[in-house]
Amino acid sequence: MSMSSGQRLRFWLIGGAAFLVLLYLLRGVMLPFVAGMAVAYFLDPLADRMERAGLSRTLATAIICLVFFGMLGLGLTLLAPMIQSQVVTFVQKVPSYAESLQLRALPLLEEVYSHLSPADLDKLRSSAGAYAGTAMEWGLGVLKGVLSGGIAVMSILSLLFITPVVTFYLLRDWDHMVAKVDSWLPRHHAETIRFELREIDRTIAGFVRGQATVCIVLAIFYGVGLTLTGLDLGLMIGLGTGLGAFVPYVGMLIGLIASIGLALAQGGEWHLLGGVGLVFLIGNILEGNVMTPKLVGDRVGLHPVWIIFSLLAGGALFGFVGILLAVPAASVIGVLTRFALQNYMKSSLYDGAGDDYSKS
Repeated sequence: MSMSSGQRLRFWLIGGAAFLVLLYLLRGVMLPFVAGMAVAYFLDPLADRMERAGLSRTLATAIICLVFFGMLGLGLTLLAPMIQSQVVTFVQKVPSYAESLQLRALPLLEEVYSHLSPADLDKLRSSAGAYAGTAMEWGLGVLKGVLSGGIAVMSILSLLFITPVVTFYLLRDWDHMVAKVDSWLPRHHAETIRFELREIDRTIAGFVRGQATVCIVLAIFYGVGLTLTGLDLGLMIGLGTGLGAFVPYVGMLIGLIASIGLALAQGGEWHLLGGVGLVFLIGNILEGNVMTPKLVGDRVGLHPVWIIFSLLAGGALFGFVGILLAVPAASVIGVLTRFALQNYMKSSLYDGAGDDYSKS
């Protein structure tokens, strides 16, 4: 049965819309499967290398999964007591932080109050209270959305127990799945689709595998560096800053602001502030001049603003699952958009060839 180009386009549009609707409806249970697929994709090159060295795919997959999840579990086991200790210390010092910040802000507030009338002060207090309530409501709404979107107790349990199983089977059968999908491609467009899929794979691999490695190294560096400076919660802020580097610029900026604010609350000694500044300076030099050019490179083709937008949009639509799928989806859209633009630039729609007014 032959289909016209319009019918084929309608088929793919309906199929894509149905897939998105199904993904939205199942977003609550998708987390361990998406996480398992991401880990399997990340580790597939290592499995291929071990397979070329003579190991069977199943044995290579078993070794890789045991080592990967074993190291992950060991890291969490070692970090949990340290993070708990820092959190307890932080909570105990909150009153002293508040007192320190109040003493530092008091001269500035007195200077501001001296230039305001009683009516202006009342208006400022009421506005501040209203904005604080709005901000608190927004923050609670975001937290509720994230929790309902994926990081609930059942989702965490599913991550712990289902993700390793999903990772093992996907990693073992990865090449077979790729071959099966290839056999489903429309034969008359198979080469074009394969080329675009290789571009998508190159983009995702360049960013996800490369940037994930950068994030892990930076998390270790910032965690150790900020802890050595004597910053309370230095380990948590450092780990968060490094892992937050997955979002270009935003993770580092939030970590820097949090570190400086906490350093000021601790007393604001110059050696503490200088140590925090030095850690972030070295971290930015390592990230921008060494690790990102070597591990990610400029071949990715994903603009930082596009990545930030995709992460925010994915999180808003699908919760934590959407955050995991955001960069792959952005890569697919980016490659397909460039492909569409290339065809548009070659078409008569762009240059007007064949139009009557172009001949006049």
